[in-house]
Amino acid sequence: MDNDTIADKFSLLSKLMEIHADNSFKAKSYGVAAFNIEKLPVQLAELPQNKIFSLPGVGEAIGKKIIEVLETGQLSALDNYLEKTPPGILEMLRIKGLGPKKICTIWKELEVETIGELLYACSENRLLLYKGFGAKTQANIKDSIEFYLSNTGCYLFAQVESYGAAWEEKLKDLLPNNTFLQTGEFRRHTLTIDKLQWITDATPNELLQAFANEIYETSIEADVFRAKGPENVLLEFFITPQQLRFTRLFETSGSNEFVATWKNRFGWDELKQFDSEESIFTEHGVAWVEPYLREKPAIIDKAAAQQVPEVITTADIRAIIHSHSDWSDGGNTIAQMAEAAIQKGFEYLVISDHSKSAFYAKGLFPDRIKAQHQLIDELNEKYKGFKIFKSIESDILNDGSLDYDDDILASFDLVITSVHSNLKMSEEKAMTRLLKAIANPYTTILGHMTGRLLLSRHGYPVDHKAIVDACAEHNVVIELNAHPRRLDMDWNYIDYALEKGVLISIDPDAHAVEAFSDIRYGVLAAQKGGLTKDRNLSSFTLEQFESFLQVQQQKRK
Repeated sequence: MDNDTIADKFSLLSKLMEIHADNSFKAKSYGVAAFNIEKLPVQLAELPQNKIFSLPGVGEAIGKKIIEVLETGQLSALDNYLEKTPPGILEMLRIKGLGPKKICTIWKELEVETIGELLYACSENRLLLYKGFGAKTQANIKDSIEFYLSNTGCYLFAQVESYGAAWEEKLKDLLPNNTFLQTGEFRRHTLTIDKLQWITDATPNELLQAFANEIYETSIEADVFRAKGPENVLLEFFITPQQLRFTRLFETSGSNEFVATWKNRFGWDELKQFDSEESIFTEHGVAWVEPYLREKPAIIDKAAAQQVPEVITTADIRAIIHSHSDWSDGGNTIAQMAEAAIQKGFEYLVISDHSKSAFYAKGLFPDRIKAQHQLIDELNEKYKGFKIFKSIESDILNDGSLDYDDDILASFDLVITSVHSNLKMSEEKAMTRLLKAIANPYTTILGHMTGRLLLSRHGYPVDHKAIVDACAEHNVVIELNAHPRRLDMDWNYIDYALEKGVLISIDPDAHAVEAFSDIRYGVLAAQKGGLTKDRNLSSFTLEQFESFLQVQQQKRK
C-alpha cells in the first residue's frame, strides 16, 4: 500500500471526526499526519516498523495505526466512522465548498443526509438560517451540486427539457432534409429521464457527420445510433425508413406494458406503413391516446370504449395553493407573491408558511401568525377581485398531531399538513402518523404524501391506497406537489384517488415567484394519471374555492 492511499485514509478519518463533532484535537492530528505522510520521500511500506514512530508528526498512536494499515489494509477507527455515517454525507465531501464543519451543520442541525436533499434545501433558502452560510455560499454550493449531479446520467424531466429541445432544433439545422421525431421517455413525460430518443431517417454516416464537430462519443449498434457529450445525457436515434417512421414511433413511445398489451390485443406488423400515428388508433376503432397516458395498459380499454379522459392542462390552473413568503423561508414578500399571481392571471393565492416546529424555516409562532393575518387582511382590501387566503403548512409531528392547538388552527382558512422531520420511518410508523393527521378535522390538504425527492430520497414507505381511503373518509385533499424534485403524490395512484372521489391539488410549493412556473411539471405528472380539471382543487374558481372552504369548515364543528 503506497503513502497516498494511507494518507487518504487518515485524511478521511480526520474529516469524519469533524463531521461527527468528535475530539477536535485528535481530528486535527490525523489531518496533520495525512499531510506529513503524503510528503514523505520514502514509502512507509519500505521502512522498518520501528523507524515509523520517529517520523515527523507521527507519535505512538498514529504509528500503530499506520502499522495496522500496512499489515491489514484497513484502519479500524476509520471503518467505525464509515459504519455510522450515511452514504450521502460521505458524498457531500465531493462537493466543492463543503468542508467537514459545514457538513456537520447540514447533517446535525438541518437534518439533511443526501446532496439531493441539500439541493432542495438551497432552493428553499434554508442554509441562510445557519452560521457560516451566506447567500453567496448557498449559491455556490447549489451550483456545485448541480454540476456534480450533471454527471450521474439520470435526470429530472425539468433538467433535460430545454437540452432536448435545443438538440432537436440543432439536428433540424444540421440535417434539414431528414426527419426527427421525439420518442421514448421524454415524449411520455416520465418524471426522470435516462436518455433522449428520436426516430430518424438519417443514415449512420449522416449522423456521424452531424456530430463530427461536437465533443461527443458516438456508437452504432444495428439500427440505433448513440451519442453522449460532456453534459452526460445519452442521445439515442432509431434509424428508420421514412415509410415506417410512425410504426416505430408508436412502438417506442409507450411503456413496455402498454405496447405489449396493445400487440396481444390487436396483433402487430412492424413492417406495416401508416400515414400518421393517429391512423394506428383509427384502424382499430380506438380513441387517440396521448403519449403521456401510454403507461398503464388499462388506458387501452378506456380508449376502446371511447372514454379517454380530457386531462388537465396548465391553462386550467386558476390559483397558487401552497406558497411560502419571507415570513418563513420564502424569498418574496406576500405583496410581491400576490402581485406576481395577479400578473399571471391567477384568481387567488394561498399563503402557507411553515409552522413553529420548522425552526429551520423560521416557522411561525402565534404572535407572528396574528401579525401575518392582519397584513393579509390589509392586502385583501387593496386587491379587489383577487384574494389571499390564510393558511399554514403545519408540520405533522412525530405522534401524528398537528403543530398548534385547535384555537390557532381555527384561525386559518385552510391547513396543509406535511411531514418534514424524522423521515426515517417504518411503514407502520408512517401510516400511524399520517392517518392521525388526516383524521384531524383541521386538515384540509395532505402535503407531499411520501416526502420523496426524486433521484435523491425515496421517501418513507406508505400504503398509498389506505391513505387515499382515509382522505376520502375525512374529506381531505391530496396534494400533487409540483416541485420537479418532488411530484408527490405519485401519479400512479391518481386513478385510484379519482375512483374514491378524492380531490387532488396541483400546488407549486413556491418559495419565490419564479417557482409559480413549476405548476407545469405538476400538470405533466397529473396528466399521466388522467387527472381532469374538475377534480383538481387549484382549478376551482375563486367562488368555487370559497364554497369548498365553507364545506371544510363543517368538519371543524
